[in-house]
Amino acid sequence: MDDRFALPFDDLPHRDEAPRRPARPLSVSQLTADLKRLVEGSFGWIAVEGELSNCKAWSSGHLYFTLKDDYAQIRAVMFRTRARLLKFKAEDGLRVVVRGRLSVYEVKGEYQLVCETMEPQGLGALQAAFEQLKRRLQAEGLFAAERKRALPVLPRRIGVVTSADGAALRDILRVLAARHPLARVVIRPARVQGEGAAEDLVRALVAIARVPEIDVVIVGRGGGSVEDLWAFNDERLARAIAACPVPVISAVGHEIDFTIADFVADVRAATPSNAAELVVDRADNFRTRIDRATARLSTAMDRLADRRALALDRADQRLERWPVTVAMRDRDREQLGLRLAHALVGRLARERHRFDAIRRRLEQRDVRRVTAELRTRLVRADGGLRGLVERRRLAADARARELAGRLDALSPLGVLARGYAVCWNETRTSIIRSARAVRPGDAVRVTLAQGELACRVDHTE
Repeated sequence: MDDRFALPFDDLPHRDEAPRRPARPLSVSQLTADLKRLVEGSFGWIAVEGELSNCKAWSSGHLYFTLKDDYAQIRAVMFRTRARLLKFKAEDGLRVVVRGRLSVYEVKGEYQLVCETMEPQGLGALQAAFEQLKRRLQAEGLFAAERKRALPVLPRRIGVVTSADGAALRDILRVLAARHPLARVVIRPARVQGEGAAEDLVRALVAIARVPEIDVVIVGRGGGSVEDLWAFNDERLARAIAACPVPVISAVGHEIDFTIADFVADVRAATPSNAAELVVDRADNFRTRIDRATARLSTAMDRLADRRALALDRADQRLERWPVTVAMRDRDREQLGLRLAHALVGRLARERHRFDAIRRRLEQRDVRRVTAELRTRLVRADGGLRGLVERRRLAADARARELAGRLDALSPLGVLARGYAVCWNETRTSIIRSARAVRPGDAVRVTLAQGELACRVDHTE
C-alpha cells in the first residue's frame, strides 16, 4: 500500500499542529488510479443483496442499475456477455443477490459493482422467469377460458409434436391404436429439451398446423426436471400454441408438472397417454350413443309388440266371454290383426331404414376412403405446384439475364473499356469536365478501364 494511506491513527497530527504537506500535488487521474487499486485490491469476489432500481438495458446489451436498501445505494453494471445469460427479466423493485467485484469508474470518479451473476432473493431464476411470463400472458388474455376450443368429436387426422425416440410418442400411438384405429396420426419430431428446443418446437407446431385436414394437435413430452421441461415455458411456443388454427392439447411431464404451454393450450392433459385418451374419448362417446340408440329402438319395438299382443289377448278374452258376438266380430278381429301386422311391418321398415341411413353416414366417414381421396388430391396438387415452380424459375432466369445485359450496357466500366477515361481533381472529389478548371502545375488523377494515372498539367488549350 502507498505510504500516503499507511499513517497509524496514533500518529495523526494534533489539531494544533499543521498537517504535513505531500512532497508534490497529485493529479485527479493519479488519485483516482490509487483509489481504484486500493478498492479493487481490498475487495475480491463479493456477494451483495438489495433492491433493483433504475434498471436500464442499453442497445449495446449492457445492463445498468442501482442496488439499494433502506439506508444506502450503489451503482452496478452487468456487461452484455453476462446479461444475456439471465433467465428472468431484471426490473425495478425486484430483490436480488448479485455476485461480482468492486471497481472504480475512473472517467466519472465513481465506484461501482461489476456483476457476474444475479439471482432473485428467495426465488430461483427459472421460477422468477416463469412467474413473470405467466403474469404477462395472463394479462394479455391467453389463459382466458372463453378462448379455449372444444376437441373434435371424430378426429380423422391427429397431429403429434414430440421427440421421435421418446416414451411419450410410444404411449400416444399405443392408446390411439387400441381405442381409435381408424384415425391417421401425423408425427412432426422435435427436440423437447436443451439448447434450441423451444425454436424447434415452434417450427414443428407451425409446420404440422399447415397439414391439410388436421383436426387436433398433441404437444408434449415425458416427465423431467424443471430444466428439462423449460422449453415448454418459452414465450414463443406459448404464442404459437395460441395462434394454432386447430385445438391443441398440452401433455408435458406428469400430473404434478405445470408449464406455460399447459395454461395456453385448449386442453391440458396430465400425461401423454392421457392426451391420447382425451382425443379418442369423444369417438368412444359417439359409438356409445349409437349403441344406446340401437338398444332404445330394440326396447321400444319389444314394448310395442308386447302391448299389441296384450291387446290381442284381451280381445280373445272378450270373444270367449261373449260367444254370441264371436261370429259378428270375427271379421273385425281379422281386420284388427291385419292392421296390427301391417303396423308392425311398417314400423320395423321405417326403423330399419333409419338404421341403414345412420350406417351409411358412418361408412361415408370411413378414414380409408377419405384418405384415398386426399392422397389423389395431394398428388394432383403436388404436380401442379412443381410445374408452377419450374415456370417461375425459368421466368426469373430470363428476367435476370435481361437485367444483366441492361446493366452491362449502362455500366460506366463498359464506357472505359472502349478507350475513354475519367479525369478527377487530385483529391478525387470532383470530375474535371473543362480545361478551364485546372491550371498548369495542378495535379490530376485519370481513371482508365484498368488502373489509374497520377498526372500533372503542363499547359492547357
